[in-house]
Amino acid sequence: MRNVGAVYGSWLILLFLMVLILGRFRVSNAVTCAVSELSPCASTIFSSAPPSRDCCSKLKEQQPCLCGYIRNPAYGRFINSPGALKMLQTCNVPRPTC
Repeated sequence: MRNVGAVYGSWLILLFLMVLILGRFRVSNAVTCAVSELSPCASTIFSSAPPSRDCCSKLKEQQPCLCGYIRNPAYGRFINSPGALKMLQTCNVPRPTC
């Protein structure tokens, strides 16, 4: 009976260690939707300036949020502007279909 307890305890310790190890490597896919994250893209949206590497990076990061921005009357007209559409194309971000 004593061996069963030792084996059970060993399994619990192993399971606990696996949870700790796997928990450290967990990657979060959550994106915080904040239109301010697209500030590096302002010059591209409002002028004919090409998008910077930082702009494209932020745009790709914020891609899941674009439909929300488009639906927002305060931002939608900017996201659908010719400069923004050119920026999407240059950064290889598909135009959202919302």
